Amino acid sequence: MTEQPTSCERPQPGVDPADPRGALVHTSTPVRAPGTGALPVQGRSGGDATVPVSTAHTSPGTSQPGTSTPFGKGKDTVSDPASEHSQPGAEQTAERDTPRPRPSPEGIPVQPADEQDRPAPNPEGQERRSGQPLPPGRPTPMRRDGDRLRFVGAATRRIARGIDLDEIVMGLCRATVPTFSDAILVYLRDPLPVGDERPTGPLVLRLRRTDRIPAERDTENGFLPAAQPEPNELDTVGAELCEVRPGSALAEVLRGVRPVFTDAPAARAALPELLGDGGEFAVPEGQRAILAPLRGRRRVIGAALFLRRPERLAFEADDLLVAAQLATHSALGIDKAVLYGREAYIADELQRTMLPETLPRPTGVRLASRYLPAAETARVGGDWYDAIPLPGSRVALVVGDVMGHSMTSAAIMGQLRTTAQTLAGLDLPPQEVLHHLDEQAQRLGVDRMATCLYAVYDPVSHRITIANAGHPPPVLLHLGGRAEVLRVPAGAPIGVGGVDFEAVELDAPAGATLLLYTDGLVESRLRDVWTGIEQLREKLAAVAQLTGPDHPPPLEALCDEVLDMLGPGDRDDDIALLAARFDGIAPSDVAYWFLEPEDAAPGRARRLARRALARWGLEELSDSVELLVSEVVTNAVRYASRPVTVRLLRTDVLRCEVGDDVPQLPRLRQARATDEGGRGLYLVNRLARRWGATRLSTGKVVWFELNRS
Repeated sequence: MTEQPTSCERPQPGVDPADPRGALVHTSTPVRAPGTGALPVQGRSGGDATVPVSTAHTSPGTSQPGTSTPFGKGKDTVSDPASEHSQPGAEQTAERDTPRPRPSPEGIPVQPADEQDRPAPNPEGQERRSGQPLPPGRPTPMRRDGDRLRFVGAATRRIARGIDLDEIVMGLCRATVPTFSDAILVYLRDPLPVGDERPTGPLVLRLRRTDRIPAERDTENGFLPAAQPEPNELDTVGAELCEVRPGSALAEVLRGVRPVFTDAPAARAALPELLGDGGEFAVPEGQRAILAPLRGRRRVIGAALFLRRPERLAFEADDLLVAAQLATHSALGIDKAVLYGREAYIADELQRTMLPETLPRPTGVRLASRYLPAAETARVGGDWYDAIPLPGSRVALVVGDVMGHSMTSAAIMGQLRTTAQTLAGLDLPPQEVLHHLDEQAQRLGVDRMATCLYAVYDPVSHRITIANAGHPPPVLLHLGGRAEVLRVPAGAPIGVGGVDFEAVELDAPAGATLLLYTDGLVESRLRDVWTGIEQLREKLAAVAQLTGPDHPPPLEALCDEVLDMLGPGDRDDDIALLAARFDGIAPSDVAYWFLEPEDAAPGRARRLARRALARWGLEELSDSVELLVSEVVTNAVRYASRPVTVRLLRTDVLRCEVGDDVPQLPRLRQARATDEGGRGLYLVNRLARRWGATRLSTGKVVWFELNRS
């Protein structure tokens, strides 16, 4: 039998133009213009709509269209020659002036067919195949295989469009309700296994999503209210959680993989385990429910239960094949979504661990940062930023960019960032840090290219030393609102090899803001890098004008304003942004001395510290400071061959730094009762708020901090 071509297409009843779950139904009857007879039918959401009906298709014994009621209850209805299964996927629509109809609870109208294709009722008014009575106005089920194939094709395409778990499950639900079933319950394994993971523990199914035809009707748009259906037990079907016991009826059905009617003995015995106690009584009798296991690539990962109300025609044997196709495509899509979710989780975790979780709070400088990936599908990249506290209350500011934005780029970025932190701990000059980073990039392999900018800020001298390796120059926003692109030698990128890096020392006045960034902020397909840098400079100057010449803009708001300069087509690369506000330390809050390495040095250090504390009004700290300064200076004098430096800094805390030319770091140890020494650091550890020791290129610095109150 040859399938007849259709002459036109009209929208599926019940489809809101904004609702993606709609489809088109082919019909040989053109859509009638407004003003023809219509029936108010139930919709998923919004107001009622009308379904044009020709008098040629009026059921026998009816002369006027009546008001349809849910699931065929109430007044007689006018039958519409349409299919129970819609044809999702068609794109042409009817005339724009024709209102979109909404689905009736009975399902989607059946496809028109030749008279010989339709099952004719017997003289007693019963269907020949099932022997069930045909109530007036009830749509006949679809009998052609082509209709089912078109429905399965459209439904599987909709399921395949989902990329995450919720989208796939929602696609399954909306593709089947109300076209294939009145309700659906989707159970998934909890937790869902990923890839080749072997699940541990019992098999537990959790109700992931349900969907069903709403029982209420909308009375907007002037339609008469329809009779409300009586409460149905179908509305309460479904337990939240069930455990599949080995050897149980539910386990046997799931192991069988193939969908089954719930009137089968094995499936009927499995319903109480799946739906909970008494849940099987809510499932309609006969072939009105299908239990379909969801099997992924390696194991059963869930189950789907398709339900039809008792007022609707029962499923047929061919509907088991439809349910099998829906279950197979949904299970494979869920497997794919779980794998994608794991990959996205790994990417997020990798990027999160590569970048600093929180920025430090060094003395004399405030910091803020931002990071934006190139796209949601490329969440990792090679851009990084860092702020590393250094001895002497200094701080190293680093920003870098590895070529590409892949997992490989992120891994290389992590290695370079770790190397930069290690080199910063040695307190090497910025140009030496870049030189060692260049050597490390060459050891990682060929074509490991990166750009980097390394700056060291000293809050005491109000100076900043910068070295550049092929990175965009920083921008300095002065307190008066003037934005300046700093002239820093560009240098060659890291990984080239055989090049020297040059450092420059510049003023960093109090109240100024230094902005370090990667090229993703200033370069895109729509503009070159120097045009973007000029736009960034103008943006910073404009933001500074809003707060006035005497007040710098807040750092967090400044970072947000900078990112707002990006247009829709400017996100071609990752973006790392680091902003540093220079507060500095006033000279009146610094006391600095040189002491010769002699026996009288500890006593002199105590006297100098006492005078500085008296000048600052911190006499209450004199006893503690004198004791700790004496112990630290004594250790330095014992081994030093050059003058020892002592510096006191008054900020939010009182900080003391003692430097010498011996690279060995002191270590805290528990002195024995017979030892004459070894208790100095023990006292520092007990009395100081914090303390530490840092190795320098010329020796070391031992420091401690005390609360001012």
